[in-house]
Amino acid sequence: MDYRGYPNFAHEQTDRIGVLITNLGTPDAPDTPSLRRYLKEFLSDPRVVEVPRVLWWLILNGVILRIRPKRSAAAYRTVWTERGSPLLFHTADQAEQLQQRFAQQYGDDVVVRYAMRYGSPSMAQVLDDMLASGVRKLVLLPLYPQYSAATTGSTFDALAKDFTSRRWLPDLRFISHYHDDAGYIQACAEQIKTFWAEHGQADKLIFSYHGVPLKYLEKGDPYHCECHKTSRLIAEALGLNKDQYLTTFQSRFGREEWLKPYTDETLQKLPNLGCKNVQVFCPGFSADCLETIEEIGEENREYFMAAGGESYAYIPALNATAKHIDALHAIVQREIQGWELQRDSELTAKLAKHREENYGTL
Repeated sequence: MDYRGYPNFAHEQTDRIGVLITNLGTPDAPDTPSLRRYLKEFLSDPRVVEVPRVLWWLILNGVILRIRPKRSAAAYRTVWTERGSPLLFHTADQAEQLQQRFAQQYGDDVVVRYAMRYGSPSMAQVLDDMLASGVRKLVLLPLYPQYSAATTGSTFDALAKDFTSRRWLPDLRFISHYHDDAGYIQACAEQIKTFWAEHGQADKLIFSYHGVPLKYLEKGDPYHCECHKTSRLIAEALGLNKDQYLTTFQSRFGREEWLKPYTDETLQKLPNLGCKNVQVFCPGFSADCLETIEEIGEENREYFMAAGGESYAYIPALNATAKHIDALHAIVQREIQGWELQRDSELTAKLAKHREENYGTL
């Protein structure tokens, strides 16, 4: 096997620390061909759909990829902006803000980049650029506060697969979750308080998380527990009692049972139970995307209002708000403690001279 190197590599180049934040991914455009490529990559991941591969291949290629891309493209067109996909540009903004924070501390010694697990920019592409620029110590932060094998676990799979083809591997620190991180909890609470200050507080606050099949919980996935802990900690920070908030799960797919209660069914029932004013916040989504803007902001609003609701509001995700960047910066800052960079200019000069005398100019 020919392990990948870097064409412009020089042994005397300065080592750098790399910070890579990742999110799920997005199609390149809101059209059917782009959605077909994106969904094929996403739904082919065995971490995402735990079904025997031959059976799933037949279902995916024979049914889903013939029907769903057109429908999903129409949904994406409703959220697409001049900057493109919301998930993509919000993640780019988060990386840019983090880069500015670290530049104030370390100059250009710390490199912050972002990548998508599915779609572009790919992890392999971004890692190529980072390692070629001298990154020898890497922190990878998947922007999933609550761990699940289908998200964070899959991100590690992609990283491990990429590393099998590289000649020189960086020191690695992988952040698997931060569902109870104090800074993250505070950022969520402040986002909600800011919304309340402008719009008032509803009868009920719904914390809606992306769902996963129930069998994942039964097999030991901690996602369900971590979601409930996040909800409890945010509620405590807001001073809410147990009757003032609910934890629900959205975006289920297929016929098998997923984590309950389901967000859509809950919103359809609440008006008949006397709760006619709700606000929904999605703590598991670090950036607004199709599932928050269209599914929660529009589709579920229609369910609630049709069932007799009077007031419904979606509270935006953390995105690149200052408190969120504070939290992410602090999480990464803790991880890079103890890492020192080579700064011996005399040693660097000697190494360059030794290499040229013994091996010539590479």
